[in-house]
Amino acid sequence: MVRLFNVYYPVRTIVLVLGEILIVCASFVVATLIRMGPDSTLVLGYGDGIYKVLGIAGVAFLCFYYFDLYDSQRISSRGETFFRLLIVLGILSFGLAAACVIFPDFLLGNDILFQGIVILTVALVAWRWVYTWLISQPFLRERVYVLGSGDRAKRLVDSLRARPDLGLEVIGWAGAVGNGSLTREQLASQLLALAARNAVDHVIVAMSDGRGKMPVRELLDLRLSGVKVDDATGLLEKISGMIEVHELQPSWLIFSEGFRLNYFFFAVRRSFSFAIAAMGLLVLLPLVPLIALAVKIDSSGSVFYRQSRVGMRGRLFTCYKFRTMRADAEADTGATWAADDDPRITRVGRWLRRLRLDEIPQMWNVLRGDMSFVGPRPERPEFVKQLSEDIPYYNLRHIVRPGITGWAQIRYKYANTLEDARQKLQYDLFYIKNISFGLDFWILVHTLKVIFLGRGAK
Repeated sequence: MVRLFNVYYPVRTIVLVLGEILIVCASFVVATLIRMGPDSTLVLGYGDGIYKVLGIAGVAFLCFYYFDLYDSQRISSRGETFFRLLIVLGILSFGLAAACVIFPDFLLGNDILFQGIVILTVALVAWRWVYTWLISQPFLRERVYVLGSGDRAKRLVDSLRARPDLGLEVIGWAGAVGNGSLTREQLASQLLALAARNAVDHVIVAMSDGRGKMPVRELLDLRLSGVKVDDATGLLEKISGMIEVHELQPSWLIFSEGFRLNYFFFAVRRSFSFAIAAMGLLVLLPLVPLIALAVKIDSSGSVFYRQSRVGMRGRLFTCYKFRTMRADAEADTGATWAADDDPRITRVGRWLRRLRLDEIPQMWNVLRGDMSFVGPRPERPEFVKQLSEDIPYYNLRHIVRPGITGWAQIRYKYANTLEDARQKLQYDLFYIKNISFGLDFWILVHTLKVIFLGRGAK
């Protein structure tokens, strides 16, 4: 896997992205050569045509990304892939045509753009067919054996089998060989049998308790013979973007890479958050009176909603939002999570939540230093007390400032159950462990996609 912005991506996905960017560029270069002939060098070189082609490739990549064409988990079939691809190409065609009309000198010209789109459509469809065929070939897949028989081993096997884009084929796992706990000798014999047949490329150790049972010598022999050996916790972190708290050993948190939390980093990060929040408030300021008027007309009560939240190091602060529920939403029930199709949410509030406009006032919290722009979502103290008792390591999310958006927000749905809170904590731990400016930037880019597609709102 390849690490970009402190997030791990399958090599296959990187090849797919780079291949399509290259195809977009090549399509418009070929169209220029066909249309302009000997003058193509002037158009591409002296006319800044090559930079325009790169600009088109950048726009095309964003379109592919925002339509989930690089997210195999959100696309159920090959037919859906090609359907989305044709939709994106149609949107790209209309967009480039409009840009060519509005800015005649900016792009390459109508004829070149038309020919380029035609070439691009044929090339991309062919590339996707070839790519799909290639990744299904056995010689391009790693044969994986999972050493372990507990719940974590089963979760790992299920995760690998649900992600064909990883190129990891599970050929067996210790949990499938009979019932009960396996002895060290049984585990060692399985590894030796695989090694004798040269039937494994990758062994993943997923043992809940390896003391006295882990076949260390056999694993070392496999490692020295060229077979990859990985720990399940680290691999699950890479492929899922979260750190599982179930059966997580404190020693792994202590000795693993990451958790680079220092004063200089936080000071610079605080400056960036302040600047982004200040610019955001200036840009969105014209919307504030319109939203306030809509909230006031739709239902009685205050325009703004004030609520106590738990911040960095457990410090309480007042969080500000536009009110999206009835003023008496918790008069009878007390503190409760919002549910699916919650009747307490007003008509205007539903749209504000969908577009995330209800969170504009939280930029004031960022300016005050209560929050950062990116970080774990701040939770209410009533819930924090309960969650800290039920979920191990929950209080670790309070070692950084909470954020308006975050890794858990873009990777998981709205949390309204204990299990949802556990899942979000696992994403928050991944963020805290891998916190960096690059990861923050990637979260901000992906947040725009989440807002655009209306995901995760409640």
